[in-house]
Amino acid sequence: MKQLAIALAVTGAFAFAVPTAAPAASMETYEAKAAAADAAATARGDMAATFGKSSLKPGQYLWRDVSPAEGDERVVVSLSDQLAYLYRGDELMAVSSVSSGRSTNPTPTGIFQVLEKKPMHHSRKYDNAPMPFMQRIDQYGIALHAGHNPGRPASHGCVRLPKEFAAKLFKTTSVGTPILIGA
Repeated sequence: MKQLAIALAVTGAFAFAVPTAAPAASMETYEAKAAAADAAATARGDMAATFGKSSLKPGQYLWRDVSPAEGDERVVVSLSDQLAYLYRGDELMAVSSVSSGRSTNPTPTGIFQVLEKKPMHHSRKYDNAPMPFMQRIDQYGIALHAGHNPGRPASHGCVRLPKEFAAKLFKTTSVGTPILIGA
């Protein structure tokens, strides 16, 4: 199995590992899962401090402009909260409700990267289902994309986002953007 090099990035009050290998790499090790879970826990507090809210209804999102000078983007997904957080450097830029994978097709946890982006993609596995603003994060087809957002796990493993949020996120991220998915 190919080893993946990591760099330790320190942001604010926590540190997490960021893949530094070729874009096809993902990290689903114990350490990567723990770092992603820590990032998700920190993001909950950042949401309250930044937006004054601790939860969102299904299909809702919050967004504020943060200068690109603040640093690179990263996305943190909290499966337990069904929320996704967009950071630019140390600054929380946005938060959105999500719908992740059901127990029969769970969303993987760990540290990933955006591997591919397509404004409109159709699933090869699931009846040609539309996946607008698709950002693929692993070799098996798991992606962040616009889709039905009932406020609970309901997908085949992807992270579904509200359409307007997915469109804005698609414009903000690039291939290689880190995606941390914590339980």
